Amino acid sequence: MVEVTERVNPDESPPKPDARSERWREHRQAVRQSFVDAALTAIDSHGPDVSMGDIASTAGAAKPKLYRHFADKSDLYAAIVEHVREMLWNRILLATNLFEDSVSTLIERGTSEYAIIVSEQPNLFRFLVHSHFAGRAGNRRTNESSAGPDPALDSARAAARKLAEVFADATGADQENSSAIELVSYSAFGAVASATDWWLGDSDARAPVMTTETFTSYVAALMLGIVESTCVIAGVTIDADQPLHTAFSTEGDEVL
Repeated sequence: MVEVTERVNPDESPPKPDARSERWREHRQAVRQSFVDAALTAIDSHGPDVSMGDIASTAGAAKPKLYRHFADKSDLYAAIVEHVREMLWNRILLATNLFEDSVSTLIERGTSEYAIIVSEQPNLFRFLVHSHFAGRAGNRRTNESSAGPDPALDSARAAARKLAEVFADATGADQENSSAIELVSYSAFGAVASATDWWLGDSDARAPVMTTETFTSYVAALMLGIVESTCVIAGVTIDADQPLHTAFSTEGDEVL
């Protein structure tokens, strides 16, 4: 018996995705985003201890619908964290020029944008730092505890890696120096998170301890200090008044 093998034309286009499936996927994404938007509004109104019921009510939907689009609280929390991370990143990129701004200017403008967003939405950042929203979550469908990784920590790690990649690309860093840049990014993110926690406190009951401008000045100085001290350890010279691609050099004047 002769086996017949179907011949595939290499020029033949792959099958197109089913239009109905694509529309359904886009619809689900839109609904999920609408719940994230509702969550941001509810957090602003109810504070960091917002509940799933508060969010569903703000969205004008019943809780069962919310759970049809999010497996549990942790799933919604992760979506909120991702939304905030992208919002911060986009605002900072719009306020800076990675190729022309000096290192000190990049830090100052980036920190300023961050501080403005925090001051505009303090409850949102209290929610990210203090809330037990995701920690109390179990999977509603399986009734099991949800003890997975912390979405906020994972997002901070991803943001630190992204920032490290930007710095490494701009400076032409090799593998060893790329690792050092990633270490600095992680350290800077941790310092900023701790400073934000201190600045906001856990509720609106505490009067602001310093203005947004003063907070920006301290945090920018802190971040620049982390960069400069790390350069000393690495034997690298930094001129913070120069753009990224010319600011760092070794003894042989080779740009990193």
